Amino acid sequence: MLLVRNIRLPLTLRDPDAEAVAKALRLLRLHRSQTSHCGVARLSVDARRGKPVLVYTIAVSLPDERQEAALAGVPGVSFAAAPQYRFATGSAPLMHRPVVVGLGPAGLFAALLLARSGYRPLVLERGPALDERVRAVARFEATGELDPNANIQFGEGGAGTFSDGKLTTRAGDSLCGFVTEAFLAHGAPADIAWRQKPHVGTDLLRGVIRNIRAEIESLGGEVRFNTALTGLTVRGGRLAGITTTAGDIACEQLILAVGHSARDTFAVLHRQGLPLECKPFSVGFRAEHLQTDIDESLYHGAAGHPALPKGEYQLSSHVGGGRCVYTFCMCPGGVVCAAASEAGGVVTNGMSLHARDDKNANAAVVVSVDGRDFDNDPAKAVAFQRELEQAAFRAGGGGYTAPAQTVGSFLTGGGELALDRVQPSHPRGVTPCDLGSLLPDELSAALRQGLGDFGRKMAAYRAPDAVLTGLETRTSSPVRLVRGKDDLQCLSLPGLYPCGEGAGYAGGIMTAAVDGVRCAAKLMENFAPQK
Repeated sequence: MLLVRNIRLPLTLRDPDAEAVAKALRLLRLHRSQTSHCGVARLSVDARRGKPVLVYTIAVSLPDERQEAALAGVPGVSFAAAPQYRFATGSAPLMHRPVVVGLGPAGLFAALLLARSGYRPLVLERGPALDERVRAVARFEATGELDPNANIQFGEGGAGTFSDGKLTTRAGDSLCGFVTEAFLAHGAPADIAWRQKPHVGTDLLRGVIRNIRAEIESLGGEVRFNTALTGLTVRGGRLAGITTTAGDIACEQLILAVGHSARDTFAVLHRQGLPLECKPFSVGFRAEHLQTDIDESLYHGAAGHPALPKGEYQLSSHVGGGRCVYTFCMCPGGVVCAAASEAGGVVTNGMSLHARDDKNANAAVVVSVDGRDFDNDPAKAVAFQRELEQAAFRAGGGGYTAPAQTVGSFLTGGGELALDRVQPSHPRGVTPCDLGSLLPDELSAALRQGLGDFGRKMAAYRAPDAVLTGLETRTSSPVRLVRGKDDLQCLSLPGLYPCGEGAGYAGGIMTAAVDGVRCAAKLMENFAPQK
């Protein structure tokens, strides 16, 4: 495949996709009839100079790959061989089928690769199947009745199910293509293959997850819902089994993909003496703006043009004390979620549907913390998260109402919530609060400095009526279960593969899914599928 990059076109064209293809063919001196495929491989928007332009990469395939190699020397053209995903299998026999704990992105893709390779995995998920989970979340939003195992954090699909379905990643891993192909094969929108910032949308992602699970089951895998891990059985220094809320299971190979909020599981691992360490994470709140303000900040006079996607941004500012304030998980045209998973704690998150057509945009605005803040004690890091969430619950007045204030009030150290154009979308409602008082003084000061810097970079952040809703505490796992660099197994317990966000080795849907594939592939290298 040939990739013709950096084809820049104005917004004024009636059919920019067709013009980009035509321009690529002219550059290659080819006619469309000479190609076996010609289409958009990547589309982004360059709005840096105030006049947005569309930037295309066009993929061209020829019947003879040798012809492609000959054209790769044309300026702006590169040759890319189609990726081949081959996974080796070992010869050692397995006494029992491999177990995957957790059915978020990491567990889902680990199980998918194992199932496709004939290993018939057993998958355990502490929460319910997706339909029941969706009902539990809706009930919580309407009544405040929280199910600690069926919520935005736990259940089929993991925390990523109630998000934007973002597949953006900076990881240049070839396995990203494996994950994208699987998403496409199970019903994700076609444009995730070429959008610069691909997203599925919370609504469409649910169907994709169901379809992947159905393939796992059709290939001999088994999924058991409402089954939580409660302990590990060790014999002779190796994993021999697991205990669960549904009974004991013999197991010599376990992929542990429990997600970033499985605090009870972290405690079990800690008590069993496994090597846990503090990992950097971040805390803060959700910032809501009008989506039109975001679009105008990014696209200026071109805002609203039908060829332009909903405006997205990513901002960061290095502040005192070696900390960084940054935006995270930006959701265009989305809503703020009530994401608690423990009684008496308020947690915020954000999500968008595929259409991204809600009135507000939201993003986490967070400040970094690390082991130095917790004496390098994983238990203290988890306790810090929990204490912030409980403080937010009290400040909200109970019932999982969230504390909130306007940006202008936060910057001046007040506690007002004088609503104007931006109406908060948190489903349990909001209560006025001085959000800075819920955080340590150093972190509040850092967030104020960061927001001031953001306002100098982006006009929307100068709007005093933007709403901050707190607290955002689950940006990533606060702990890491240490594993070997080469075999990916727990340093002190062979047979256990710490995997994904909960183990501290991923951050987002794509990287978690890739880590699941990577862990499954390592397991497969050592063992043969059961006959």
